Amino acid sequence: MKLLDEKQISIGTCYYPEHWNPSVWEQDLARMLAVGIKTVRIAEFGWCLMEPAEGEFDFSLFDSFLDAAEKAGMQVIVGTPTATPPAWLTEKYPEVLNADVQGNLYRHGARRHYNYNSPKYQKLCGIIVEKMAQAYAGRNCVVGWQIDNELNCEVDEFYSESDTLAFRRFLKEKYGSVEKLNQAWGTVVWSQNYSSWDEVFVPRFTIHNTVNPHEVMDYKRFISDSCCRFAKMQSDILRKYVKDGDFITTNGMFGNLDNHRLREESLDVYMYDSYPNFAYCLEQYDEKDHMKDRRWSRNLAQTRAVSPVFGIMEQQSGANGWNTRMMAPTPEPGQMTLWTMQSIAHGADYVSFFRWRTATVGTEIYWHGILDYSGRENRRLAEARAIGEMTEKIGRIAGARYKAKVGIVTDYDNQFDAGLDKWHELVERQSQKALFEACQCTHTPFDYCYIDHMSPEELAKYEVLFYMHPVIMTRERAELLEEYVKQGGKLVFGCRSAYKDRNGHCVEEKLPCFLQTLTGTDVTEYSMISPKYNGIVKADWDGTVVETAVFNDLLSPAGKGEVLARYSENYYQGEGALIRNRYGSGEAYYFGGAFTRDTAEVFLKKLGAAEPYGNVLTLPQCCELAVRAKGDKEYLFVLNYSDEQQEIGLQSALDNVLTGQKEQGMMKLEPYGIAVYELKNKGLL
Repeated sequence: MKLLDEKQISIGTCYYPEHWNPSVWEQDLARMLAVGIKTVRIAEFGWCLMEPAEGEFDFSLFDSFLDAAEKAGMQVIVGTPTATPPAWLTEKYPEVLNADVQGNLYRHGARRHYNYNSPKYQKLCGIIVEKMAQAYAGRNCVVGWQIDNELNCEVDEFYSESDTLAFRRFLKEKYGSVEKLNQAWGTVVWSQNYSSWDEVFVPRFTIHNTVNPHEVMDYKRFISDSCCRFAKMQSDILRKYVKDGDFITTNGMFGNLDNHRLREESLDVYMYDSYPNFAYCLEQYDEKDHMKDRRWSRNLAQTRAVSPVFGIMEQQSGANGWNTRMMAPTPEPGQMTLWTMQSIAHGADYVSFFRWRTATVGTEIYWHGILDYSGRENRRLAEARAIGEMTEKIGRIAGARYKAKVGIVTDYDNQFDAGLDKWHELVERQSQKALFEACQCTHTPFDYCYIDHMSPEELAKYEVLFYMHPVIMTRERAELLEEYVKQGGKLVFGCRSAYKDRNGHCVEEKLPCFLQTLTGTDVTEYSMISPKYNGIVKADWDGTVVETAVFNDLLSPAGKGEVLARYSENYYQGEGALIRNRYGSGEAYYFGGAFTRDTAEVFLKKLGAAEPYGNVLTLPQCCELAVRAKGDKEYLFVLNYSDEQQEIGLQSALDNVLTGQKEQGMMKLEPYGIAVYELKNKGLL
């Protein structure tokens, strides 16, 4: 059986044969298979073993392990080792190193200390990838390849000399002349004009680290482009050797990267590394954050937007931490299972635990795996065994697609902009958090919809779309949105929409510029909310109080737009806060603030999107509902994130896939418990 074949959900683990005496390999593989683990990932940090000196190759260690894997009947995913160049390489060729914004090189001793754009590094990476592919691609036990490890993790900014040279090439290709670059970057401000390409660098250290925002936008696009090209270079090599049916993947996802392009150009399937235990790290634990580990469902939804059925290359199994940072407790009984099923509920058909054995040396000695240092039987191994049995029971769900009628629209331009513009970041962070929590607490499944990677037909399957703060808007995207609404969709915008072009220039037209016709809205004035209101100004929507957070647009109707809500306080009391415009067969809404969770819930309920399965089951807020559909069946995953027993109500008899029993009425769900119900021919969504 190979991975992601739509016939079986399977589990695996990450294994480091180089860390252990070969005498334990056979025993480890047998123990893995006994608990249901059928696949291991290896070699992603093994470059120094395979090429101990430049041009000298030794594959004997991994050859021996693959022999053991084939004998045991274990499948293997091989990682290319380019995330950790060996010491001989970085000492001989320091130009391969990344640098911080002040130009200080990141030296050997950690990982991901290289840059994508060094010609020397690209050449050496190409050599080791080709040698590995020649050595291992034909092996019967090898079923897949992972490119690098966590591209753009640790650091997603690059300031080496190689990056400056590559950045100039990137800009020359985009603009053609320095004059056009000056225009796009608005360099007339603060006397920043360039007279030659030699004067252009990647962003450098400045007073208050203040840099030209238009330069930074192109720089983020450049980082994404560099990463995608680096991955494609490896993928192109691997495709010359991989067997039919074997796949190429990588694990992520991280910032300053168009993951859709990455997948489309280089990968067969996308994989994510899921560590919900970060919610309990001592450094970042927030008692007021009631989502905590549940928030990883948002990350999984982002992953699903890139790859509807995906894999988890690293799934939380033990405590996480390095000796230098990150201190989190061991998962409580049931949490390892909960988090695995969280991944599966959102579309993962393969889940690989990080890691099998906990390292006894190195930086990650506190990043625990299934087994502790001694390798003795323990609670987590028993839980892994139970997970293996559970995935057998739900195997028929493999290949099922997540089902939602609510979409949260996003795009890489606006994501990059929110990462460089604090004003944009403030509203975006507030609304993204609020809408995610509202969907979770009203048990409303949702998808992320990347408008720059979706067709009109794909958008049309959603009854309600939220595009909360598309600061950057183009005419083409506006026309796509107009078509969606015209065909009967409901579309909601928040404040600060459509006031920048793709270069990040503020437009001179009346706001919301390209969205004015669609929304029937004229933004007459706008302001960040004064601190004296604690960041919230209230409005009245047909007797329902809605909170407008962070920033307020003052709205007047344009065309056929109608005011549905008006501000009830501040100096602009009585001004429009929400406008609805009937457009074709659908409706567009322009909301003059960022969203709070309560406000997002009001929108979900008033637009008829909340609790689409409310007539099937009732759940407490601490439980998540996720739905996967296949053929004429829908599979309802109920996940209890509470450490207390919960009651769920089933309105009619449903088949519990895990128990094989029909259930109805009030049912108990244990602390961190899971239930999976099958619906037949319901057509509820």
